[in-house]
Amino acid sequence: MNNATPKIAIVTGASSGIGKATAIALFADGWNVVFAGRRADRLDQAIQQASQEHQQQAGNATPMPRALAVQTDVTSQDSVRNLFARTLETFGRLDLLFNNAGISGQELPVEELSIDIWRSVIDTNLTGMFLCIQEAVRIMKNQTPRGGRIINNGSISAQVPRRNSIAYTATKHAVTGLTKSIALDARDFDIACGQIDVGRIDSEIGGSASGATANPSSIPKLDTRLAAQAVLQMANLPIEANMLFTTLLPTKMPFVGRG
Repeated sequence: MNNATPKIAIVTGASSGIGKATAIALFADGWNVVFAGRRADRLDQAIQQASQEHQQQAGNATPMPRALAVQTDVTSQDSVRNLFARTLETFGRLDLLFNNAGISGQELPVEELSIDIWRSVIDTNLTGMFLCIQEAVRIMKNQTPRGGRIINNGSISAQVPRRNSIAYTATKHAVTGLTKSIALDARDFDIACGQIDVGRIDSEIGGSASGATANPSSIPKLDTRLAAQAVLQMANLPIEANMLFTTLLPTKMPFVGRG
């Protein structure tokens, strides 16, 4: 980032996986970053790692950006409102929301999926994203200079499902609808909205499902830092430009064409 004044970013799900890697990449690039997640201890660890990364990349001559850890449950409207209020109180504005927090649920046949698991995935992956978008738009529309950017973490499951993942796949298809709606509804207020869809990434969400026997694969997983670099590229675009959708996946992943 070449701006003289550091910009302000919120990253949800910043305690692990793509969220953590992206928050660290933004911080190392000079952004002030709000690390949001459920576990305060892991947020603090992520901030320590971000400080080390910044020093390695920029050296001691470059001022250290500011980081803030806010324990957040995106399924709670009060918790989300607190996150954005703390951000505004601390930094005075918001330039970027990386809407990343999500869970995978369990790999189960549709007839065996409990309503509690279904609701948990919907509440986190869809309603949680909506609540964060809502608060971000409120700030970005009314700040000076006006505007900002929202990047939603979709998934390759937003395009094609994996087996026995109906709840996760439904939410990720819905995230695409969120992205298109906000890209349309907020563009007149200088707010850009885009989405990154990642396949086969080495993150905790990929390994959190209860068993992965339905979706075996010998394709190596990508490092989360590659996803972070893609998000960073989107984030650093001038506000006049928007990368609406980008897909990151292993070159040999059997996604395109017929098997």
